[in-house]
Amino acid sequence: MARIARLVIRHRLLVVGAWIVLTLVGAFSTTRLADRWFQSFSIPGYSAYEANQRTLKLFGSGEQAPLVAVFTSPSKDVTRVDGIRRAIDATAHVVRGSRTGSWFETHSDMYLSKDRHTMVATIYPPGNATFSSFPPIKEAQAALKSATPQGVTSHLTGRDAIFESQGGETGPGVLTETLIGAVGALIILLFVFGTLPAIGMPLAMAASSILTTFACVYVLTYLTDVSIIIQFLVALVGLGVAIDYALVMIFRFREELALGRSTDDALVETMTHAGRSVIISGSTVAIGLLSMIILPLPFIRSIGIGGMLIPAVSVLASITLLPALLSMLGPRINRLRVMPRRFVNPPSAERGLWARWARLVGRRPLTVFVLGAVVVTLVVLPAFHINPSDAQLKNEPAIGDAAAGQQAITQSGIPDGVYLPHVVLVEKDASPATLEQVAHAVARTPGIYGAAAPPSWRKDDAGLVEAFGTVDGNAREAKETISHLRNDVLPSVESQLGGSTQITLAGVPAETRDFIKAVYGKFPFVLLFVLIMTFVLLMRAFRSVLLPLKAVILNLISLGAAYGIVVFIFQDGHGSEAIWNIQATDAVISWIPLMIFAFLYGISMDYEVEARDERRARPHVRVLLTLDGPWAGHQTVRDRPVGRDHLRCDRDQSAARAVDDAAPRTLELVAAELDGEGTAHAPEPARARNERDLMVPGHGPGTRRKCFALSAT
Repeated sequence: MARIARLVIRHRLLVVGAWIVLTLVGAFSTTRLADRWFQSFSIPGYSAYEANQRTLKLFGSGEQAPLVAVFTSPSKDVTRVDGIRRAIDATAHVVRGSRTGSWFETHSDMYLSKDRHTMVATIYPPGNATFSSFPPIKEAQAALKSATPQGVTSHLTGRDAIFESQGGETGPGVLTETLIGAVGALIILLFVFGTLPAIGMPLAMAASSILTTFACVYVLTYLTDVSIIIQFLVALVGLGVAIDYALVMIFRFREELALGRSTDDALVETMTHAGRSVIISGSTVAIGLLSMIILPLPFIRSIGIGGMLIPAVSVLASITLLPALLSMLGPRINRLRVMPRRFVNPPSAERGLWARWARLVGRRPLTVFVLGAVVVTLVVLPAFHINPSDAQLKNEPAIGDAAAGQQAITQSGIPDGVYLPHVVLVEKDASPATLEQVAHAVARTPGIYGAAAPPSWRKDDAGLVEAFGTVDGNAREAKETISHLRNDVLPSVESQLGGSTQITLAGVPAETRDFIKAVYGKFPFVLLFVLIMTFVLLMRAFRSVLLPLKAVILNLISLGAAYGIVVFIFQDGHGSEAIWNIQATDAVISWIPLMIFAFLYGISMDYEVEARDERRARPHVRVLLTLDGPWAGHQTVRDRPVGRDHLRCDRDQSAARAVDDAAPRTLELVAAELDGEGTAHAPEPARARNERDLMVPGHGPGTRRKCFALSAT
């Protein structure tokens, strides 16, 4: 690291110029990425996904959840009201290429309420589902309202209509979210550093790292599909990681300057210790993200590969661009103070809240451990009933016509299964009789409210059956229904039909369950990969077995605590509405636990590495006094961080013996002579072969004398 530091110092203008070019290229790349993102979920090889894709190819729809038109006629049987079918057709005409299911095609009572005053119709939008597109919901709602006959109330609801009512198309963009994060970081940096150069440096690092990462991602889009989620991860995680690494480097650089070192020497020391920490920390974050390539999902693999670029670029900027800028600034990093002096020159690490806390932990380790274990256990416990799934739509907040449609369905007694119907794909000899037999078998399945086979849902030798569950397709109970249909009911019907008829469970609920299985069925392998890789990396870095083991265990506990908090608040609803005005959904969105693992594990390990490396870089020395005459014996003075050039000693000692607690590889005995204020200056370092070499006779109390300290090099 010292060689890299000296190389950067010699070529600092070239380094800064190169990063300016990379930053400009990254800014240009952001304008070209909009059309290159991969916006679909895909689960190759899983039956529901493959069946939905075949349905999409045959009928032009099948990958998206339906819009649900709701008609209520308070005074008469809704099936006897003229004009309702025209209203359904008018709505479907706006959603071009859609496929509809209704009572008018099937005469199935599953589309009706028990009193026959409410009717639903499903309208399946065409094309693949994407992260950023919705059907023309407002236009469809307008067409439905204008075509609805008098005396009938109509609404358009469904999953996408509910999401659209929440503002799903108009949320804050990447730039807005990044600026919000940058403002928050600026406020924190004001209190951390207090001077404009020190505040601006981490923000400049973040901007350069983020934009350069976008340039790398742009190149990556020509090699593989890259999920649109990457843009949010690069911006927000890149902001945090880049600022974190810059803080570590700048803190150390300012400390070295405060010890009287020259700018170049301070940079070499900073790179030797803090730079090493940054590299190891970035490696642990990258390993956590890279672990996602184990999962058999292309869009998550792309997140792992693309996300790995975030810490890689941030580390590269931290060990090249940042040292070059610090070399150009030097002591001027402490100028242009904008906060009170106590923020610019904080008190000694031996004083203050955290010093008192450290001493308390040192005096009462068992008590603190027990209390901490109790708190952590309480926080972790909720994680054991985490429900990784999409939320039931009844738990999703909705407004306007979508909410009114939800309320009408609930009041009519039609089950929530209408929002996410099960779909059965019948291929090879899908005759009307075959489809009717399949529909009859599905309708008798526990957990199914009704099933029907619309005649228009036949094409060539394939056909579809639509079924409403008694519960929402995302509900926990739906998992058993899907399993029963897939493993028992449909194979039984297939064997009864004989021949080459192929029957496959499709639809959104089955594909969602396949997604969860694909992610969390392989999750133990992801976890094992990350644990082994981080353990080996830290064992190499720490030259210890126990320290990496402790780090891995504590980070697993912190991961469990994070899951527990998410479950307690957002799944179970303890404070979610009161604090954030977010309604509890009895679920955690299926891919969020995976992302929490990938980022939190790496970043929390990052702090473990930084703390450990800082302790190794600044060993504490315990000074023991050997007193002559009537004061003969040993007395411990204090534990303190020691540098080679500065040491404070008690003035009444006659001889000193230094015992190193941090066990550095190279030891130095520093001869230091006290001045009038008790400050020791060390003109000549000498090697210490053993503890006996540290014993030096004194000259009696109250006289000018020497003291000695042990220091790591």
